[in-house]
Amino acid sequence: MGDIKRKRKLFSKPKKLFDRVRIDEENVLIQKYGLKNKKEIWKAKSRVSGYRQRAKKLIGQDIEEQKVFFEKLNKLGFGVKDISEVLALNEENLLVRRLQTILHKKGLANTPKQARQLIVHKHVLVDGRIVNIPSYIVTVDLEDKLELKATKVKEKVIEETPDGEEEPKEAVEENSEEVKEE
Repeated sequence: MGDIKRKRKLFSKPKKLFDRVRIDEENVLIQKYGLKNKKEIWKAKSRVSGYRQRAKKLIGQDIEEQKVFFEKLNKLGFGVKDISEVLALNEENLLVRRLQTILHKKGLANTPKQARQLIVHKHVLVDGRIVNIPSYIVTVDLEDKLELKATKVKEKVIEETPDGEEEPKEAVEENSEEVKEE
């Protein structure tokens, strides 16, 4: 089997913790994308930094390897064509591709915070599977396969007992788009 691997941090803290300009910029991003904390911004910065480092290493490589890297980034939805565009990426480009943000942009949630709540409460399906991770990066081909899980509505049904008394019971029906006529 092998040894258990050590779980490493996916981010690094800023060198200056109390930098007013950086804190204000991060607060704007937290409000805009409905993030839980600043660690999510730092993770995005770290991931984009990894893409940039990979692009720098590919400058001297042959075009085949560069095309494979660009195809991978284009599947993620970055729309890059050359190394200079990869080097120009920032954390906002990655935050836009999060499941939480895409749900809000598509109108399936009114706010980014509501989108986060729907995801965490397992009401979101991606390609027919429940995804409960708000930071899930949605690829371009999965973007059209987002949907909300059908909710269930409880209706009270009154049944008569043999004694002639009415006894309320709760029946569960799936919420559908059809309008029921009474």
